[in-house]
Amino acid sequence: MQREKKYCLGLLLAIACCHYVSAQLSVPANNGLSVSRSIDSLSAVRESGSLSNDAALFKIRNIVIQGNKRTRSDFMLREIPFKQGDQYLLQDLVKKFEDARRQLMNTTLFNSVVVALKSFDGYDVDVLVSVKERWYIFPVPYFKPVDRNLNQWLIEQKANLSRVNYGAKLLYNNATGRNDKLRAWAMNGYTKQLQFSYDRYYVDKKMKWGMNLGFSVGANKEINYNTINNKQVFFKDEKFVRNFFQSSIEATYRPAIKTRHRFGIGYTMERISDTVFGLNPDYFSSSLKQIAFPGVYYQMTYYDLDYIPYPTKGYAAEVGFGKQGLNKSMNIWQLGAKGMGVWPVGKKMFFTLSAQGLIKLPFRQPFYAQRFLGYGNMFMQGYEYYVVDGVAGGFIKSMFSRKLMSFNIRIPTGKKRDPLLIPVSFYGKVYGNTGYVHNPLPGDNFLANKMLYSGGFGIDIFTFYDVTLRFEWSFNQLGQNGLFLHRNSIF
Repeated sequence: MQREKKYCLGLLLAIACCHYVSAQLSVPANNGLSVSRSIDSLSAVRESGSLSNDAALFKIRNIVIQGNKRTRSDFMLREIPFKQGDQYLLQDLVKKFEDARRQLMNTTLFNSVVVALKSFDGYDVDVLVSVKERWYIFPVPYFKPVDRNLNQWLIEQKANLSRVNYGAKLLYNNATGRNDKLRAWAMNGYTKQLQFSYDRYYVDKKMKWGMNLGFSVGANKEINYNTINNKQVFFKDEKFVRNFFQSSIEATYRPAIKTRHRFGIGYTMERISDTVFGLNPDYFSSSLKQIAFPGVYYQMTYYDLDYIPYPTKGYAAEVGFGKQGLNKSMNIWQLGAKGMGVWPVGKKMFFTLSAQGLIKLPFRQPFYAQRFLGYGNMFMQGYEYYVVDGVAGGFIKSMFSRKLMSFNIRIPTGKKRDPLLIPVSFYGKVYGNTGYVHNPLPGDNFLANKMLYSGGFGIDIFTFYDVTLRFEWSFNQLGQNGLFLHRNSIF
């Protein structure tokens, strides 16, 4: 028995050494993640049966963190699903290592994360967490078309530069080392706007409560004042035709790792010109040219994904409830929900199913409150040139994807520094959408109050700092098809 125990401990020591070496030599894998080959070694030992009969619990003696020049160690420990003093069987320890690596990567603070067994003394083990941090501060020029997607700006608006916002933007991530985010915009062009926001994950010692605040003030010389034939109709003038101010403050509560609650209040003021009012007296309710109203909301988000910016496995859900306005000038009760599941169906293939729904009460709402399908992230592929206004509805999307290839672009950074590796991954996909929007007063619009269908195929390119370029050839039930471009980016 003593000989078997010595054999097992000796084997574990070899694995520990393998862990330490792999922590130094780890290479980028899927989605730019850094995966410790030592975890694979532990899994192989476990599956071989060499340690499967050993019911001993391994106690975590120390957690050693290295590479975090900006990020606070207490924040990183908050994201790790184990702590000093915890005891696990070997197979459970392997899973905890992978869970910790995945959760730290999902903070989007690091280019790579390695969680490895560093050393041990008997059944006491030391864990090494090695990270490579991202750049956190980006004072960048700002240039962005205001249209709902790139196709609308390039094709329908003929890349009109007057429909572009430009200026300066400051992104300061991880400002205090706890994954807080500072944003500041100074815009000109289509919209003259000043905007500021600050999101801090934790403000208490137990790291459960956080806060978020922001405001935006600006004006436009062009406005979307109506929808006809499911197309936005605009009015433009030399003078400002729309002025707005928005502010919000919220408290957040994150009791564990995967779930976050938000409780917020806000205030909105908007004013339109006399000309816009004449074009659409129902732009605001009660024949008003200006509205000002408070709002309250609650939102719960849940993430259990391998990598949030481009998941290939796991689940996510979001539920939100809110109230805007206190009287007939603005009176909206709103309930929304969305969810997503991603399941591997092969070594490099996965299936994604997502759904989103929204309802606004009462059903009779002014034009200002009827924006629904086609705005922001609530859209169906193949209907990029259309909008569907309404007060209730939703859609379901399904997709089969396959990883086609991945490689690293190596950029030298000097003799004393490691070269910069820019990971690039290509995914092929086929997809289908179905949706429905209810509008009790559709007017001259033909896509509301009917089932909508679309589908297509495409390629996603996922690269550095979670930038995703999507090239999609989509078909809709109107007999239309074409190439559509989408881009997701932290910038």
